[in-house]
Amino acid sequence: MIQALMLSFQSLSDRRVAVVMVKVIVLTIVTLIVSGIGLWFALQALFGWLSVNDTGFWSGLLSAAILGLSGILLFRAVAVAITWVFADDIIDAVEDRFYPRHAAFGKRPSLGAGVHMAVKSIARVVGYNLLALSVYILLLFTGVGTAIAFLLINALLLGRDMEDMLIARHGAKGAMNKLSRVMLGLFGTAGMMVPLVNLFVPVLATAMAVHLVHSEK
Repeated sequence: MIQALMLSFQSLSDRRVAVVMVKVIVLTIVTLIVSGIGLWFALQALFGWLSVNDTGFWSGLLSAAILGLSGILLFRAVAVAITWVFADDIIDAVEDRFYPRHAAFGKRPSLGAGVHMAVKSIARVVGYNLLALSVYILLLFTGVGTAIAFLLINALLLGRDMEDMLIARHGAKGAMNKLSRVMLGLFGTAGMMVPLVNLFVPVLATAMAVHLVHSEK
């Protein structure tokens, strides 16, 4: 895992990977800003319909809380979905540099397939986290239980996303062992909870997935 992380940082020096990282960061930020503005106006319209806007301060505080929680959940979904669209550019660059033999046998999925898998990734993240919402709420009194549950659930989902990117290209040979998949998911999910660092994690995690898969073969 440590070696895969170090090699992933080396991959950032590749111009193709650096370009993809810039695209992912810019598109993620723009998408979150647009989504945040849309959600804010939707909440104001909802509160107005419910006559909650009369309370002013409280409706604003509630809106801010909902936006904050939505941002935490949506950042991971949006960033990974956008990374899905450009994942093959990252995988191409890493495999060409470090694993040319594997690159020769990989079949690059179509853009449509990448978008389809990105939509499935978003659906899984939103769906599973909504299902776990009651668990998150019940664990609030523990202080750290909610954060741990969120980390574990999303680590499993992210590990699957990263593995799916390689399976889409290499078939069963793109699978990684369960421990590596979980550890990669934990690294990626924890990293996405750290401001600023989270902008770079999706691309790093994708490069790490390549190194983990090919180093195990």
